[in-house]
Amino acid sequence: MDRRIGRLLQVAGVNRGFAAYNVVHMKSRVAELDFLKCVFILLMIAFHLVYIGDKYPYAKTLVYTFHMPAFLIISGYLMNVEKKARSFLRMIFWIFVPYAVMESGYVVMSSVLPVRGGVDVLGWDVWLEKLFLHPVGPYWYLHTLMVCGLTYYAVYRMFAGRKAPLSFLIVLSLLYGVEASEWVGVVSLSNALYFLAGVTLRHASIGFCSFFRPSWWAVLPFVWLASDMSNLDRSLLSGVALTYLSVSLSLALYRLLPEKAVRSACFIGSNTFILLVFSPIFTMLVKPLVPVFAFDPSGMLFLFVSLCVTVAGCFVIAWGMDRLHLSPFFWGKESMVQSFG
Repeated sequence: MDRRIGRLLQVAGVNRGFAAYNVVHMKSRVAELDFLKCVFILLMIAFHLVYIGDKYPYAKTLVYTFHMPAFLIISGYLMNVEKKARSFLRMIFWIFVPYAVMESGYVVMSSVLPVRGGVDVLGWDVWLEKLFLHPVGPYWYLHTLMVCGLTYYAVYRMFAGRKAPLSFLIVLSLLYGVEASEWVGVVSLSNALYFLAGVTLRHASIGFCSFFRPSWWAVLPFVWLASDMSNLDRSLLSGVALTYLSVSLSLALYRLLPEKAVRSACFIGSNTFILLVFSPIFTMLVKPLVPVFAFDPSGMLFLFVSLCVTVAGCFVIAWGMDRLHLSPFFWGKESMVQSFG
């Protein structure tokens, strides 16, 4: 169906790459993408638990190789730059508000608590530098999303209506290179390129699940690559391959799970913004549970309980904000929690 619509648009003289947005945005949410977001957000939370990260350092390095790159690819693929400037900037603003609140809190807390990679001396200059240029802690993803998104939108509008998707992608990649350079350094080059990969996939008019083929055979090259520590770097080709293979395996799992499990996962996946914003609160709060579950040397019981507490806690905060009518001031929406089902 998508291909037929794309051909009709092309016959009508509309560039297919740029017109792909109109096709995709006719659809409702894509369940596979929500499922992937659930898988990768849970992996993010799991290895933000210091106890688990320290207990399984190899697994942490492996997961860090692919989980956020996959998130960035999905973000680039889904970002809607068809919006008018006012609407798009409003979307970015309501990413910035929760980001600014939580990043500011993290900067302050890291200046008084023993946080890894925290702030030694707090001042207005340090706060502004962390907020706008080099965020500290787990909120770097939102910063990268805003920087890459704004650049993407500006370049897209520059080329809107022109049959030049290749030129558009070249200019966008060059700007990301500048933003990642040592003179600017507001984003990581590898992170920007993963976002660009999602953008490229969208403008190539290739369905996400057509490019990332679900396959259990992917486990063989995944294990082979993961067995060598030198491959565990998102900026290497092996990291790109591991990212592709992790998505392929996750989509294969999607096909295997029962409907209720998929629905629950998609509910979590459709609310990942809530988890991205609030999960650091709970990954710190669950630390006292480590001695409680000391009888389990594997740490799996601690991991399971901590994941449940973190996910539930994030939803309770968001639900409470909805009920208290605070969401319009924090998220820019009357209700933030997406419906289940």
